[in-house]
Amino acid sequence: MGAATVGVLLQHAGAAEPGAEGAAGPAAQAQQVSAASATRLAERLAPRLGDAYGGAFYDGDERRLVVNVVGDDEDAKARVRKAGAVPRSVRNSADTLGAATRTLAGRADVPGTAWATDPRTNQILVTADRTVTGKKWGRLEATVASLGTGVARIEKSAGEFKLFASGGDAIFGGGARCSLGFNVTAEDGSPGFLTAGHCGVAAQQWSEDPNGAPIGTVQAATFPGDGDFALVTYDDPAAAAPGVVDTGDGQTTQIVRAADAAVGLEVARMGSTTGLREGVVTGLNATVNYPEGTVTGLIQTDVCAEPGDSGGSLFTRDGSAIGLTSGGSGDCTAGGETFFQPVTTALAAVGAEITAGDG
Repeated sequence: MGAATVGVLLQHAGAAEPGAEGAAGPAAQAQQVSAASATRLAERLAPRLGDAYGGAFYDGDERRLVVNVVGDDEDAKARVRKAGAVPRSVRNSADTLGAATRTLAGRADVPGTAWATDPRTNQILVTADRTVTGKKWGRLEATVASLGTGVARIEKSAGEFKLFASGGDAIFGGGARCSLGFNVTAEDGSPGFLTAGHCGVAAQQWSEDPNGAPIGTVQAATFPGDGDFALVTYDDPAAAAPGVVDTGDGQTTQIVRAADAAVGLEVARMGSTTGLREGVVTGLNATVNYPEGTVTGLIQTDVCAEPGDSGGSLFTRDGSAIGLTSGGSGDCTAGGETFFQPVTTALAAVGAEITAGDG
């Protein structure tokens, strides 16, 4: 995770944020925008602000973009106001937080840890699961302390970070059970689907039943490393590959586009073990240190998941494909953190397009 990691981070906020200018001041002129428009606005502002940029988040109640500005840089604040956003004074720049994530990657890549940028607190949130104890905990604490005061904080998770593949139903391969993410059209025009990369490296062929005939063959898989995604093409070139998510009880959600996540975005997840679950995006460009290896560039959410849900679809109710289930901690009884592979990144890597509509 480099400086670009914290280039655009949006967070819904309920009340007025400390340091943000009140409604009676220049903030009253801020534009009301959607979360998607706020993402684009932040992308335009970040390079203009340079070293003064400290990330951004979306105030969902006011429908305004709040932009973190380092110190009392009045020129930068003026640029933010002119663009229609609300400036907020913070301590840490995006470059500072990006450097902190690189330090964590180099010194604290301990299995059972994860980190992502939290623009609300202008810090790196480091999460340690219950396996991080003793010398591992000491190493993590020492690394966070070395970043300086107020740059990062540690939170303990009651669960254990793990991949969500298991034996059971849904799609099967190599003794593992995973979930189909989204149907796609591969670069050569053949029908296929996306699933988790750790599923794609576990088996080359996948079936619909535990002992059934294969229906698809893995064409590309990434895990661990820069993502957790796999492209599987259907063995039958005439296979029906509808652009929908089956949400249970005979209901479906049509998928009409692939879209990037924004922190605070309300999302739903479908998986073969726990079915339909809902929550919000809590972090972007997350790094997760699984026992099997480190994965970067993930989406962090508070949506629960369990073994067998790996590869399942993360989407919005209006039909945007957002992510593929990777792993996390906890379960759907106790809760916990869950991480997802961004769909847009996976599609770009394998040269596929999301199958839209219900065809």
